[in-house]
Amino acid sequence: MRYTDKPNTPFPVTPQCSVSELVQRMAGTSFQARNLARGAEIWSKMLGGKRTIFFGLAGAMIPAGMRRVMVYLIENRLIDCVVSTGANLVHDLHETLGRTHWQGDSEADDRALADSDIYRIYDTFLEEKEFDLTEDFIIDFSTTLEQGHAYTTREFFFLLGKTLSKKCKQDGIITAAAKANVPIYCPAIVDSVYGTALADARVKSKSSVIFDVVKDLVELITIACESKSTGVIFIGGGTPKNFIQQVELCGDLFGKVLKGHQYAIQITTDAPQWGGLSGCTFEEARSWGKITSDASTVTIYSDATIALPIIVSALAEGSARLIANRKPPSFKLGKEIVIR
Repeated sequence: MRYTDKPNTPFPVTPQCSVSELVQRMAGTSFQARNLARGAEIWSKMLGGKRTIFFGLAGAMIPAGMRRVMVYLIENRLIDCVVSTGANLVHDLHETLGRTHWQGDSEADDRALADSDIYRIYDTFLEEKEFDLTEDFIIDFSTTLEQGHAYTTREFFFLLGKTLSKKCKQDGIITAAAKANVPIYCPAIVDSVYGTALADARVKSKSSVIFDVVKDLVELITIACESKSTGVIFIGGGTPKNFIQQVELCGDLFGKVLKGHQYAIQITTDAPQWGGLSGCTFEEARSWGKITSDASTVTIYSDATIALPIIVSALAEGSARLIANRKPPSFKLGKEIVIR
């Protein structure tokens, strides 16, 4: 049975092929090359209408060199709301403070690394002493906040971004988001160095920062309810993915009927049959109402450090007019608390 009238097109190699041309040629092939091209196509469609684009970030993407890709997405409003693991935001802070992740070796002797006070993230190294300084920065920052006040993680990262902007030479995720009014949510913030730093501050009576992650969720539901249309982009899965997915089930809190996200892209290496594809496949998500029945979706089974830079570079080149003319949504999520 023939499903389309499009034959596969063998990939032609020519000199001086641009990234957008590369991706267009991949659309004529199969497997994950075609899925990657489909991802770029769906993302481009998201940019062309009045909708809110949620971005879920998991995995060790910032140590792996994806920080500037994320900054581009935020500054050019290819995304409107970030939900991230705490680890990515810690490593973003680390680099924004001028510190470094180093190219290492996945075959390194980890006992020797431990003896040399070097941490390993697959083939990437960082120095324990430098990382400790980043943790100290979080502790010191926490002392400037209103003690006993329950912060959303969005408020926390907004205020951190404002403080960090005064110290950094090059924007990272946190500072770029604060400047662009792109909210950052981190529902599992204590599952990171932010958590250990704030625990240190509390035990030693330096500060006592409290998080209201339920209010985080209420705010995210509010954003979904006020949006004419929504799209989602997931790097990996984990907590960020389902935190975004579940908002489509909660519109009734504000008397709204949410039908699910209309566009969805995921870049992952997880396989669904083992129960490891966090937050379910997009097909399964339709049964929950998290994704509309007619949503444009694609799952790209690829290392995100390969797929994401290619897609974003193709969009920057091939969808430049859409990006330049896009009118992103703005959010009114309450008065920010001023640092003392």
